[in-house]
Amino acid sequence: MHSIEHLTDEVTFEVVDGSIAVITMDRPAQRNAINSGLAQGLRAAWTRLEEDSSLRVGILTGAGDKAFCAGMDLKEAAAKALKVPPRDLIPVLGDGVPMSKPTIAAVNGVALAGGWLFAQMCDLCVAADHATFGITEAKVGRGMPWAAPLIHMLPQRIVMEVLLTGKPLTAERAMALGYVNQVVPLSGLRDCALELARSIAANAPLTVKAARELVYLSTEMGRSAALRSAQHLFEPVYLSEDAQEGPRSFAEKRAPRWQGR
Repeated sequence: MHSIEHLTDEVTFEVVDGSIAVITMDRPAQRNAINSGLAQGLRAAWTRLEEDSSLRVGILTGAGDKAFCAGMDLKEAAAKALKVPPRDLIPVLGDGVPMSKPTIAAVNGVALAGGWLFAQMCDLCVAADHATFGITEAKVGRGMPWAAPLIHMLPQRIVMEVLLTGKPLTAERAMALGYVNQVVPLSGLRDCALELARSIAANAPLTVKAARELVYLSTEMGRSAALRSAQHLFEPVYLSEDAQEGPRSFAEKRAPRWQGR
């Protein structure tokens, strides 16, 4: 099954291999800037990914070759005289939008401000070699409270540089710093993201879900507490039917048939 549909004028939702959702921000003429329609479409897309049991992995990307997302539509923000943005103004995974499945940002151009946030909130990130990442809020007098988790993703000195200067990182530098998983030419970006998604989708879903949770809970606590929490996290995984199926399929020299239970 392969389907693609518009959730709003600004967001498309495509199902690949029956298990991978490709969510595309589709305002290329406006550098995929976040307006109310784009925010609404993304909210609907993330809800569908989370609730559809057949979907295993989500990929977020932008239309065109210039921008992944250039941040808030400042024309719309100016028209609304936006002051303190409400926390639910844009849908952020892990902060108002529940997500238990792995997500991959496929950054096809500039990722600035809210666009950086969209790359940051995904679990993995691949980028085109011409992509750049910047938190430009200091240049326009706005704020970046959402950047707090960045201290777990980049060294402190780099976080300081990025926030205080507003200057973007190249994709290559972002990868050298461990912020980006892979950098490829734009023509290979979709395949790169899909290959990563397929390798995740082929794995035992309960293990994948718990492993993702492990990474995030470890950022919340010290070493001993994280180890104790991880034991509880994986107990239901060890007791699942899939935990028996994995070794059995290996012994029988066949592909595992995961049931997610």
